[in-house]
Amino acid sequence: MERLNQTSSVSEFILLGLSSRPEDQKPLFSLFLIIYLVTITGNLLIILAIHSDPQLHTPMYFFLSFLSFTDICFTTTIVPRMLVNFLSHKTISYAGCLTQMYFIYALGNTDSWLLVVMAFDRYVAICDPFHYVTIMSHRRCVLLVAFSCSLPHFHSLLHTLLLNHLTFCDSNTIHHFLCDLSPLMKLSCSSTFVNEIVLMTEASAFLVTPFLCIAFSYVRILITVLKIPSASRKHKAFSTCGSHLTVVTLFYGIIFYVYLQPVSTYTVRDHVATIVYTVLSSMLNPFIYSLRNKDLKQGLRKLLGRRKPQAAPS
Repeated sequence: MERLNQTSSVSEFILLGLSSRPEDQKPLFSLFLIIYLVTITGNLLIILAIHSDPQLHTPMYFFLSFLSFTDICFTTTIVPRMLVNFLSHKTISYAGCLTQMYFIYALGNTDSWLLVVMAFDRYVAICDPFHYVTIMSHRRCVLLVAFSCSLPHFHSLLHTLLLNHLTFCDSNTIHHFLCDLSPLMKLSCSSTFVNEIVLMTEASAFLVTPFLCIAFSYVRILITVLKIPSASRKHKAFSTCGSHLTVVTLFYGIIFYVYLQPVSTYTVRDHVATIVYTVLSSMLNPFIYSLRNKDLKQGLRKLLGRRKPQAAPS
C-alpha cells in the first residue's frame, strides 16, 4: 500500500451504508446482528453435524461442509463492518477497504467453484454411479476443494492490485455498505480503462465459466434421468439435486444482475441485490440443504441430542 502516499490523497473511505437516517441505524443493527448470528449458527451446525455423523462422511457432505465454512468467512468479512458502521463512524481505511474487497471476491468466488464441484459430484453419482466411489475418492475430493479455494485468490489479487494503481483525489464517499469494485472505480480520478477491460473480460469469464460447468452438468443429468423408466427413480434422482439447484439459481441470478453490467450503470438500487447474495444467501443455505435432506436432518437431530432415549435396563 506504499503507492497510497504517491498517487492518492485519500487515506480512508466513507461507507454510506444502507441508510443515512439516524433513526434507521439501531433497527438495521438489530436486523443484521440477528442475520449474522443465524448465519454463523446454521452453518456451524451443518459442519458439526457432518463431522460427527459417520453416515454423512460422503463426498457430497464433505463439499457441503466446506461451503458452510466459506459462507461463515464470507459473511464475517462483510457483516461485522456493517454493524460497526450502524452504531459509530462510517469510515474505513484505504488498506482496510482493499482488504475487505479482496476477501469478498476471493470467498465469493470460492463459493462459486465449490458449487461447481458439488454439481460434478451429482453428475458422477447419477450419470456414472458404478464408478462413483473410484472417481470421487477422498484424495480427489481434497484436490477439488483445494483447487476451488486457491484459484479465486489469484483472481481477487489481480483486481485488488489493479485497483491499487488507481488515483483517488478528493471524493472518498462510497455509496455502498461494503468496498466493492464498481463503486470504488467510479470514485477514481484517474483512467479506469484497463480495470474496466479486465472486469468485462477476465472477471466475466471467471464468473460465467463456473456457471457453464454447472449448466453442462445438469444438462447431462437431465438427459440421463429422462432415460430412467421408473417414475420413482426419476423423482429420487431429481430430489438429490433440488437443494443444490436452488442455491445455484439464487447465487448466480443475483450475481449476474449485479456484476454483468457496465460500471457507469451501477446504482444504489443494486444494494438490495448485493445484500441477497452476500448476506442472505449464506444464511439461507443451511436451511435449503437441510429442510429436504433426511440424512442431514437426522445428523442434526443426533448432534442436538434429540434422539429418543433408550429404555432403561430392568
